[in-house]
Amino acid sequence: MNQVEVCLTPELIGQFDLTNKIVVAVDIFRATSCMVTGMAHGVKSIHPVGSVEECLELGLKKGMITAGERGGKKLEEFTIGNSPYEYMRDEFQDKSIVVTTTNGTRTILASLAADQILIGAFLNLRSVANYLSTSRKDVVIHCAGWKGTVNIEDTLFAGALIEEIKASHKRKGDPSLIAHQLYRANAHDLMEIAKESSHAQRLATFGIGKDIEFCMNQSLYSVLPEFKDGKLEAI
Repeated sequence: MNQVEVCLTPELIGQFDLTNKIVVAVDIFRATSCMVTGMAHGVKSIHPVGSVEECLELGLKKGMITAGERGGKKLEEFTIGNSPYEYMRDEFQDKSIVVTTTNGTRTILASLAADQILIGAFLNLRSVANYLSTSRKDVVIHCAGWKGTVNIEDTLFAGALIEEIKASHKRKGDPSLIAHQLYRANAHDLMEIAKESSHAQRLATFGIGKDIEFCMNQSLYSVLPEFKDGKLEAI
């Protein structure tokens, strides 16, 4: 049986051997939820970068839509921010988006040593689980957290994914146990605990509570984005 581990924050990813493993990068509020939503609504590719400068430069050179935030707030220079609703626009179909965020893009770019990097969210939970269940590879669920600290929503997702793949993957390490037990204790109402998270409360002050509720929808989309050669494309 393959194994599944959980890295609760990018600050700890150096403690994991990613060789020949699949990383599932997750930032529920809201980067990976946006990426999954965009690809489900016809976005051709998404290019995560580490800095505002890189984002603006690539957007200018390649004619890409620029997207991103810092501290949860949209950057004025960019076309869109970090709301999944912004990624649903009809005019973005078959277009490419370049994005930088506080936590999510950093998590993806910190996972490059893995054999494969998938983008996970509650929105495509079942698709991620189905892929992993037949992969015959060990898995590391890489949670974005918040500025280097652990957060509730990404840990909940890790627990939910562990539950979905428990027939093919055995938990390894205490973080995976913590995530799994957190999910099991709250599976009856994930929204209740998610709303109590510091990230959700922070975002609520921006008046975007609807984003929080949307991001907690499970398996709304079947799309599965993969990060390869500097961009996300659906597989």
